Amino acid sequence: MGSEKRGIIKIYLLYACMGIYKNTPLKAAADLERSLSVTMKKLLRYLKNYKKESVIAPLFKMLEASFELFVPLVIANIIDIGIINEDMGYIGKMGCILILLGIVGLACSLTAQYFAAKAAVGFGSALRKELFSHINSLSYEEIDKTGTSTLVTRMTSDINQIQSGVNLVLRLFLRSPFIVAGAMIMAFTIDVKAALVFVVAIPLLALVVFGIMAASIPLYKKVQRQLDKVLLITRENLNGVRVIRSVCRQKHEIETFEDTNASLMKLQVFVGKISAFLNPVTYIIVNAALIAIIWIGGLQVDEGIITQGAVIALVNYMSQILVELIKLANLIINITKSLACANRLNEIFDLSPSITSSASAVPETKNQEDAIVFKHISFAYGGSKEYSLEDIDFSVKKGETLGIIGGTGSGKSTLANLLPRFYDVEKGEVMINGVNVKDFPIHALRSKFGIVPQRAVLFKGSIRENIRFGKEDASEEEIIQALKTAQAYDFVKNKKEGLDAFVEQGGTNLSGGQKQRLTIARALVGSPEFLILDDSASALDFATDAALRKALHENTRNCTVLIVSQRATTIKDADKILVLDDGKAAGFGTHKELLEQCDVYREICLSQLSKEEVIGA
Repeated sequence: MGSEKRGIIKIYLLYACMGIYKNTPLKAAADLERSLSVTMKKLLRYLKNYKKESVIAPLFKMLEASFELFVPLVIANIIDIGIINEDMGYIGKMGCILILLGIVGLACSLTAQYFAAKAAVGFGSALRKELFSHINSLSYEEIDKTGTSTLVTRMTSDINQIQSGVNLVLRLFLRSPFIVAGAMIMAFTIDVKAALVFVVAIPLLALVVFGIMAASIPLYKKVQRQLDKVLLITRENLNGVRVIRSVCRQKHEIETFEDTNASLMKLQVFVGKISAFLNPVTYIIVNAALIAIIWIGGLQVDEGIITQGAVIALVNYMSQILVELIKLANLIINITKSLACANRLNEIFDLSPSITSSASAVPETKNQEDAIVFKHISFAYGGSKEYSLEDIDFSVKKGETLGIIGGTGSGKSTLANLLPRFYDVEKGEVMINGVNVKDFPIHALRSKFGIVPQRAVLFKGSIRENIRFGKEDASEEEIIQALKTAQAYDFVKNKKEGLDAFVEQGGTNLSGGQKQRLTIARALVGSPEFLILDDSASALDFATDAALRKALHENTRNCTVLIVSQRATTIKDADKILVLDDGKAAGFGTHKELLEQCDVYREICLSQLSKEEVIGA
């Protein structure tokens, strides 16, 4: 990193030589310096495998710039010597030098662009890989707070913008200031009086560039935030397209999207107008400078102080400065966008997972009857002052099945998520086999569980590949047994390709019940010590649900099972039933015990079953 820091310092010195820091708003310059230094420190490490390319690209651009600075002098000599003396041989020789300078410059430019593109693409790939890995290390709490649409934006458009910025910086960030400074120095070697125009024009141009940049940075951040909102609406609509169409809400959703998209467009147009202000202003300043140079140069020629070729050289140098400052202005705009995106990316990298593994070795479990123990636990989601679960205390023996029932929002899924440490309790202890779950390495803890979430999630690929998500080396026999237990074998067998039948992304080519059964099979294939079924039979008919419960009872005798459900029929045969009501335990016991002792449970059962079914169960 030492060479990279020195490179940044050199860049600042070049700008200082141009008078930018002295002649622009100090706050804008200071903000740029702070943004660059902080962002560079955090992101430049992703260029560590491309140090060679990061040096070669700007080096060859500097070589191209050096050759370009000689062109006006060659043209001046052609006019002052070749044309005035009508020396065609000299003109031809100088013409060949111009062609040679052009060819060498083109070769340098192509070389620089190749290495800059290689470094930028490698940088983007490494950054994307690191961000994806970091996101996967975050716990549910951080992902919930940030939002999926925001994370998708960071992974896609933000990284693409930064990658583009890196490419342009490697090619232009040294070249443009070098040509501007070099052209001004060359102008002083020709004529000091005319060159003073450069001294006035360049700080004015720098003032415009940095002033517009200072105004653009916060606006680009607003644009990216608004883009997050557009992506959020898009994602919600695509996920909920069936619901939206079933209730005929397409028009409302289209109007909502149009309003949000219009706000994004207004922001983009506004910041675009500010950015577009650069080119005409720079052209006005440079053209005014050209007029001044021609006027002063003409007077100098008339007095015999300088030659006509020298005036043409001065005009060419001013034209070079114009082109480079336009490039520099566009580069500054791009850097502004990239810095805004980089800061947004750093916000994600700055997130630390709230759940970490403090243990390095798997603790020895105690030989006791209780497989699961909740000791007076209380839990609240991040930022909430109210507990979602409060003072929950119960235990489940090894091999038993625990049913968890309660109304919507009573905390059923939250309680299940505490066992594999998707969230951590604020008070009390969650224990498995006599050991606090916090004392396990996270991977070792979660490998004990087979989990079927509320929303059945399948991945693009074959049925076999989806089942092997639960166990990578699962044999054919293990997969088939898991499918049979999950009541999924019959519909898989009837497919022409069998286990190799293709599953679309999200399982869109399967019914809700088929998806649920496949996710149950995926959880079972690894023969987990604990099985959590979080309302995973909601799409099954009663006959299939009953067959599933029977198969689970027969094939998971050594497995402790938690069944979260709102159906009384699904959990009534469980060894123990926990009834939750508004985050508190309203009852704990068997079906018959709860019918006698728990009003909440009795009310749930009577609302779903007849009195005869409840009593006879």
